[in-house]
Amino acid sequence: MPPKALDARVAALSRISRGRARALVERGKVFVDGARVLDPGARPADGARVEVRLAAPTPARDAVERARLEPWRLLQVDGAVVVVDKPAGLSTVPYEPGERALVQVVEDVLRHTRKGGPRARLHVVHRLDRGTSGVVVFARTLLAQRMLQQQFRRHSVARTYYAVAYGEVPEGRLESRLVRDRGDGLRGSTANPRLGRHAVTEVSPVEALRGATLVQCRPRTGRTHQIRIHLAEAGHPLVGEAVYARGWTGPVVEAPRAMLHAAELGFDHPGDEGRRVHFRAPPPPDFVAVVRALGGVWAGDAVSGKPLAAGKAVRVEDLPRRGGPEGSRAAQRAVREEREKRRRR
Repeated sequence: MPPKALDARVAALSRISRGRARALVERGKVFVDGARVLDPGARPADGARVEVRLAAPTPARDAVERARLEPWRLLQVDGAVVVVDKPAGLSTVPYEPGERALVQVVEDVLRHTRKGGPRARLHVVHRLDRGTSGVVVFARTLLAQRMLQQQFRRHSVARTYYAVAYGEVPEGRLESRLVRDRGDGLRGSTANPRLGRHAVTEVSPVEALRGATLVQCRPRTGRTHQIRIHLAEAGHPLVGEAVYARGWTGPVVEAPRAMLHAAELGFDHPGDEGRRVHFRAPPPPDFVAVVRALGGVWAGDAVSGKPLAAGKAVRVEDLPRRGGPEGSRAAQRAVREEREKRRRR
């Protein structure tokens, strides 16, 4: 009989739920024979010493403490909002004592600018997972926060994500009811129409890769882990996924994180008479590196159809709104143009 998974060992050891045990492993609180292990599915030998150290710092926290937010990551700063290109590895808000999150880092930056001031304080509107990179908006006032949150609740905010998912992902609409616990401690879908919250994700393939697909995702609702869950339950977990990829039996691609990037965010500006504004950030180098390693050529922002240099975010006002297949065709056109350039070389 094979050894138990690490999260199951921790759950039994600490008498907690398996979901809580999984979170402890992923946050770097679990050590096997003195070495930190971050994979909840790891199967240490039965005789291995498993320890839970709640006081242990999360991985890369020291680096985050020293890191400074590059100026180009501030896409917009005004009296109502701050729009940021969030780096992967940084939580949007702190989840545990002592954790330094994006909201605090941005507040520190603003305190040293003329637009910020010594009392700069941000109000959280929405969140991106720690491992997800891309565009996030904070409010500068409580009124702006309420106005933006209303837009998220009405699903009128335009959002485009890019992901690298295993297998050949078809174009389609993924729809389900999501619950906090599908029965194994993980968030997931339920067939019970009276449980959970309705979630819809529209998916369009952008480029076929070796063993995976670069896809464009447009979430029409904003549930926790929605894209990750929908793709995994469709049989196409994200490359680098550490939580929802347990059913994947194909070859595993090495990746530094779950390959998910929030490329575009559009909303009615709460401090500018409701003017529609759009912001975008091209994928960071680690995302591009995985695409290239799998034989891809895409390295730009297909929301606009124009490739951009990876890692250099730009502000875009009045970006033409593209929905569904049109945005996907623009992305595919950019890929074809890049391939043609390569052939000519």
